[in-house]
Order: sequence, then structure tokens, then C-alpha cells
Amino acid sequence: MSNVFAISLCLSSFVVLISIIPLTLGRLKAGYSIENMSAPRALFDKLPEFGKRATWCHQNCWESISLHAPACLLCLIINTDSFLSIFAAWSHPILRLFYIIAYVFDIPKARGIFWASGLLSTAILFKEALWQTL
Repeated sequence: MSNVFAISLCLSSFVVLISIIPLTLGRLKAGYSIENMSAPRALFDKLPEFGKRATWCHQNCWESISLHAPACLLCLIINTDSFLSIFAAWSHPILRLFYIIAYVFDIPKARGIFWASGLLSTAILFKEALWQTL
């Protein structure tokens, strides 16, 4: 049962890596090459709109995993076994993947829903783990 939280952590980390794909495509479209590799952030103003969104999305993915990872680890340590925590653990990487798609393709309402739902799933993991200790 506790493998679910380890799998969620791995999948969520993989989703962060997936967010590099649209970022790289945006950079390549803006002329990123080995010659200008020393200053990739200087290229930001030259990025196409989807590339800028991909940059912000990638940064947000790192922020998300910094919250989700401790929640998963806490569930692993406490050995949380509620249905709600298992559902939240499975849903987080899926919601974050859809978040990337909505962000890059500029679908603000969907992006907001996926962001809030992903954050809620992480909050549920913290709540369920802490609740089980009482």
C-alpha cells in the first residue's frame, strides 16, 4: 500500500522532467544553440509566447514538487492507508501533467483548475498523514 506514495513521488518528479520538453522547444524556436548556452535566461525576451509560458510552467513544476515530495515522504513514514490519501497520491501527477498542457496551450481556466486540484491533492496527503498520527 505504501508503494503508492513512492510511485506518486517518482511520477510527479518525472512530470517535472516532462515540463522541460516545451521549454526546450521554445528555446530552440528562439535560436538557442551551443554558442549561446552560457546565458539561456538572456534568451527569455526572444522566446515565443508558448516558450515564455513553458518557462513559467517549468518553474511552477519545481515549486509543486517541493511541496508534494515531503507530503509523499510523510505518508510513507507514517504508513498512511486511507482511500483518500491513495486517490490523492495517484491524482497529483496526472493533474500536474494536464496542468502543463493547459499552461503551454494557454487555457487559463483549465490551468487554474488543474493547479488548484494538484495543490489540494498535496494538502490531502499532509492532512491524511497527520490525521492518522492522532
